[in-house]
Amino acid sequence: MGEPKTLREAIQYFNDPENCRKFMIFVRWPDGKVRCPYCGNENVSYLSNAKLYFCPKKHDKQKFSLKVGTIFEGSPIGLDKWLPAAWLIANCKNGISSYELARAIGVTQKSAWFMLGRLREAMQDTRTHKFGFGGPVEGDEVYIGPNPTKMHKDRKAKIQARDGLKGGMVGKTAVQGILDRELRQVRAKVLPNVKRETLQSMILENLRHSLRSTRMSMWAMTDWKRSTFTRSSITLRSTFADRFTRKESRISGPC
Repeated sequence: MGEPKTLREAIQYFNDPENCRKFMIFVRWPDGKVRCPYCGNENVSYLSNAKLYFCPKKHDKQKFSLKVGTIFEGSPIGLDKWLPAAWLIANCKNGISSYELARAIGVTQKSAWFMLGRLREAMQDTRTHKFGFGGPVEGDEVYIGPNPTKMHKDRKAKIQARDGLKGGMVGKTAVQGILDRELRQVRAKVLPNVKRETLQSMILENLRHSLRSTRMSMWAMTDWKRSTFTRSSITLRSTFADRFTRKESRISGPC
């Protein structure tokens, strides 16, 4: 079986410990040489019965697993559950809740919450490069939050007095997103408001100075279901392999 295409295939593939071992080696050491995470020694041996590696050099923790130095370290949950969870969160277009993950891979909701926290942290993109070098850039803002029509009137009045928002915006948070179709990347940020000065500031921070060859499209839609940015961000998802094989991986640091 090649790269898993469905959740069923991912669970079946990673249910084999040998497949998990090969995948972790591929992600952490693309050259195929396993190195000790404590001293960097390449002359390590694999203990198949214990599913651990052994470093012959004298230092603490001569035995180590493939989890050491990754977001999986210190977790009693096996890679047969961690890796399908990573596949699932990387391929779910609309995100995934801890309850859904718990049902999918067979763990408790608390464990799923813990796993999602680590996986989301690892998948953050902290790069600060500018957009707009290769193609059109699109931007949009949206309000995210509870439905104010279903709030208790006292709670609604309290939030309205605190935030100064009216109508359907009560209790919602403004988020602006910028999409670069050429790079296939989306950058989003929580904003205090959607005033022109605030939106332009975020745009100028993330776009290159010369916009002569860049078409900047802006929409101001109050209905998030019709938001061009939301639809675009859903369709432009990296593959599972792309998420976990980039050179500066947040799973295990620089490869």
